[in-house]
Amino acid sequence: MKTRIITSIVGLAVLALVLVFFQTPIYNLVLACVSLIAIHEAYEAFQIRCKPVFAAFIPATLWLFLGQELFPGSVMWPVLYLLVLFLACAVIARIHTLSFAAVSGMMMLAGMIVACFYSLLYLRSCFEQTWESLYAVLLVLAFAWGGDSCAYFAGCALGKHKLAPQVSPKKTIEGAVGGIAGSVVLGLVITAIFTAIFGPNRLLEVYGAGYYVSIALVGAISSVLGILGDLTASAVKRQCEIKDYGTIFPGHGGILDRFDSVMLIAPFITICVFLELMLEFNV
Repeated sequence: MKTRIITSIVGLAVLALVLVFFQTPIYNLVLACVSLIAIHEAYEAFQIRCKPVFAAFIPATLWLFLGQELFPGSVMWPVLYLLVLFLACAVIARIHTLSFAAVSGMMMLAGMIVACFYSLLYLRSCFEQTWESLYAVLLVLAFAWGGDSCAYFAGCALGKHKLAPQVSPKKTIEGAVGGIAGSVVLGLVITAIFTAIFGPNRLLEVYGAGYYVSIALVGAISSVLGILGDLTASAVKRQCEIKDYGTIFPGHGGILDRFDSVMLIAPFITICVFLELMLEFNV
């Protein structure tokens, strides 16, 4: 427990440092590097013994996260298409040594990873004000990690009924409910803090208390998605017969162990923001 707490404190300090560079290419580079580490964890988990498969992700990921920044107007889809084409050729060329099921599993996780971290990048460009973008990113992390923490403590204190014993024996229904409640509260608190510091956004001015209701609803749905992401990562670990995806976070595991709940929340919040911007445009 002591190791986990120390790692969490150090991790939050590093996160704060990264957010200092929120509006710079350094933020892009950090997301690209973290994505590649997570993809490599998936590569190792599925025991794919073909280094060119992972190597192909390096230029594709760097282009996705940095290409738009360094070369405005550049198109990312041809690069992603070339990646898929290369992987298809690799499976054909190494048919006797490379498992199609393993490559498919890795691709599924890689897709979730890229969608997750690219969403955290995309949210930065959704608003005119930096604080609004930062608010959206912090909501993602609060719903994921805050919900996780609330679920853990609620499960320890009240947990009796197993949620998915075949996938994750320690998770309980009571813990899940605690996580959902915690995410709702954290979402409302963060919204109140940002409103107090920077003032209300346009939707809050128009809808008043209704906006807080929508934040609570988004928080509850996000928490459920976080649990689903966590269970998905746990199911893959059981299939691959591993305890953790990595050791980069002592006491927590790898990038995928720490960001499993973020993987489905970040794209969901991005969709919500997109719909919010459409609504704001029509208000």
